[in-house]
Amino acid sequence: MEMETLWGAFHEPLKAFITRRVSNEQEAEDILQDVFLKIFTKMDSLRDEESLKPWIYQITRHSIIDNYRKRKPVGDQLLHDLPEFIESNESNLNMELSACLRPMIQQLPDKYREAIELTELEGLSQVELSQKLGISFSGAKSRVQRGRQKLKDIISACCHLELDRYGNVLEIESKDASPKCNSCGCQ
Repeated sequence: MEMETLWGAFHEPLKAFITRRVSNEQEAEDILQDVFLKIFTKMDSLRDEESLKPWIYQITRHSIIDNYRKRKPVGDQLLHDLPEFIESNESNLNMELSACLRPMIQQLPDKYREAIELTELEGLSQVELSQKLGISFSGAKSRVQRGRQKLKDIISACCHLELDRYGNVLEIESKDASPKCNSCGCQ
């Protein structure tokens, strides 16, 4: 994709995204220029053009964080603001998704629902699950893995999630009015 096309498509949304997260307009412009420089120099590392938007926003988030890190803190204010900004944004999205999970878990077939509820919600280990259900450890492990995959499929049918490398939710976007998504509250 050509740089002019990318600039036209992403300049305004990225500027708004950055401006909401930094203290002044000039700083936002500097970060925006840095983001487009990184996009231009790293474009050959993008493997799948369908993941262009999440890739660009990941570069943007990292550039914002880098900007905070390179600042000289004024007192302890910056050190307190940065983790709060990152944690509150991630935890709010994680909580938003977690509110959707129980109704989605209820959509699983009984044996997978039970395995997910006991391990993920009640905290049983897979060994304890196998003992409780009277099945082999490999059977319990398989049931949990299949339950997780089925739950992931239900979530994917409903929402587009962007996760960071640690599994924290960075962005939730509801797909069109999916019948599987009638209980999900994401937007």
